[in-house]
Amino acid sequence: MSRIFFDAASHTLLLTTPATSYALRIDAEGAPRHLHWGAPLTVEQATALPTYDGLTSSFASTSGEEINVEGGPRFGVPSLLVRYANGARGVEWHYEGHEITDGSELHIHLRDQHYPLGCTLHYAVHDDSDIIERSLTVRHLGTADEDGPIEMLRCDAAVWSIPSRSGTRMTHTVGQWTGETQLRRTEAPYAETTFTSRRGVSGHFGNPWLMVDAGDATETHGDVWSTVLAWSGSWRITAHRDHTGGPFTVAGGGGHDGISRRIQPGESHRTPVFAGQFSQGGFGAASRGWHAYIANHVLPHPDEPRPVIYNSWEATGWHVTPHGQRALADRAADLGVELFVVDDGWFGQRTNDRAGLGDWHPNPEHFPDGLGPLVDLVRRLGMGFGLWVEPEMTNPDSDLYRRHPDWVLHMPHRRRTELRHQLVLNFAREDVTEWAYKWLDRLVAQHTIDYLKWDMNRAFTEAGWPGHPDGERLWTDHTRGVYAVIDRLRHAHPGLRIEGCAGGGGRADLGMLARTDQTWISDNTDAVDRITIQHGYSQIYPARTMSAWVTDSPNPHTGRTTPLPYRFHIAMTGALGIGGDLSHWSQPELDEARELVALYKSIRPVVQFGRQYRLEDAVQYMADDRLVVIAWGHDRDLPLNGLSLDDVYVDELTGAEHHAANLLTRGLPLHLGGGDRPSAVVRLTKQ
Repeated sequence: MSRIFFDAASHTLLLTTPATSYALRIDAEGAPRHLHWGAPLTVEQATALPTYDGLTSSFASTSGEEINVEGGPRFGVPSLLVRYANGARGVEWHYEGHEITDGSELHIHLRDQHYPLGCTLHYAVHDDSDIIERSLTVRHLGTADEDGPIEMLRCDAAVWSIPSRSGTRMTHTVGQWTGETQLRRTEAPYAETTFTSRRGVSGHFGNPWLMVDAGDATETHGDVWSTVLAWSGSWRITAHRDHTGGPFTVAGGGGHDGISRRIQPGESHRTPVFAGQFSQGGFGAASRGWHAYIANHVLPHPDEPRPVIYNSWEATGWHVTPHGQRALADRAADLGVELFVVDDGWFGQRTNDRAGLGDWHPNPEHFPDGLGPLVDLVRRLGMGFGLWVEPEMTNPDSDLYRRHPDWVLHMPHRRRTELRHQLVLNFAREDVTEWAYKWLDRLVAQHTIDYLKWDMNRAFTEAGWPGHPDGERLWTDHTRGVYAVIDRLRHAHPGLRIEGCAGGGGRADLGMLARTDQTWISDNTDAVDRITIQHGYSQIYPARTMSAWVTDSPNPHTGRTTPLPYRFHIAMTGALGIGGDLSHWSQPELDEARELVALYKSIRPVVQFGRQYRLEDAVQYMADDRLVVIAWGHDRDLPLNGLSLDDVYVDELTGAEHHAANLLTRGLPLHLGGGDRPSAVVRLTKQ
């Protein structure tokens, strides 16, 4: 069934999703102009819509175009900013037609009326989602003999136009290392607001998405427009609130101010996807829409249950030995752990963070017989085996750096800044990515490694590529190089699963989730702090992708003391892992942990594959006839969400019956118990 329609008389295009419509029109100047993004429309209704007349005003800052350019009376944020070989700038569009592919993809072809600049706007919709995917391809249409390069000073994937409202509000996240995805909601100021990362990764300090509402949306009610960029490098999202009453626009793409890229004759550049969704059920419905889209159209293996993981880092630090790992593996297996991961410290001369990165072979002193005996033991215990790697990094004190000092990002006559005593390898170079693929392929193949934790622990500095005629393209091509290595590795090893990590949640985004199975969202494992971090993460990303560890008490990061069930319950809201030093857990703690792991496995299908509802000091999940509530705080009646009024639910533990109508209004009676940090897991089944 076609979801894209064209009215030739008015040059109007209408894209439809299950619950929304998106309309645009090719104007007399050849520019695609936005008409509507919201509730469903017919083609006839869409053709009757007027276009915003911002281009006729000498005061307007936004034009309502699908791609904002420089030239004419345009004074807003240009999403495509180019400079030609003769120094001229700006664009005057000529519409060359469009094509609709399979009824679900739209490609609008444009070119400049004089210069050899071609551009295609891409749109895609799905039968099962209200998400609209947008991206942009820029082409140099000239010839090498006659035309010089075109410099792209900015090249966003899309501009989203949202109806202007008096109380327009933005929702986004801020953060830092160990304090990622802190949710913020503020009224949008007039003029421009830019959210960005200039670090080479999507970053701890903000996640590449933005939600917009009229100031009246809640978790359960109200119109919400949301946009998410599928990119793992530096990025920029600019919101513009126009003083003349024009549309509120959100432009986004890879890169940041101050860097550019040149395209040569015959060359093209495709942006990442900048996707958008309109929803009418508040922030909760917006989140569930993104969760379903990510599961159905982003993740490599969405239907696989994420295993219960044990990671040895907090137990051993740098002191990784076969004896220590075997002792931890014995206890982990006894708890019901399904995957054992050896973290940093297993390779090269890696006895601290000053040496060894880049020398990816087992430490000859700690593993004189290689990893084989440990891998075999872990498998005999019934667990899969995983390893931590950081392929994009090297230490100056490493054999790799001594052989290839030119492989790292650097500038002539500038110091090479070390962060965490390490430097960044230039994954824009084919020789570097070929080296990375070969050792990763060899490592995985030698032991049929089940799982890699792919880390990336520092930002770019001195991001140069001496000798390359267009060195700033590394900001884009490094990320593409990472993608290419992971894609190639997974193709060669279909059974391999990968966890994304970047010093915690420094690269938690749709670009990486298209290639990984879950994400380590923060190095902060304190259960109290994780409630806020996980709440922000859940705004876009589904529970099955969220790695959440149970670690020791007092917590190694914060020093806070919390009971074991509380730590487990908070971690059960995602993909459960254990990271504590099991060698120091008492027998009663181990016995309790074993029961809690079994409890998680019983609710895992609902948590990882169900619909998520954020409640007050609780999270609710629903899948088929099962409902799970994980709650903390104090005894109370907790109103639930998303139930059908006539249904009846039975508590799987107590046998108590609950009418859905009562659960929705008065709420679920919670008896969390006394003591410090009480919490509980409630399992209900529909009768």
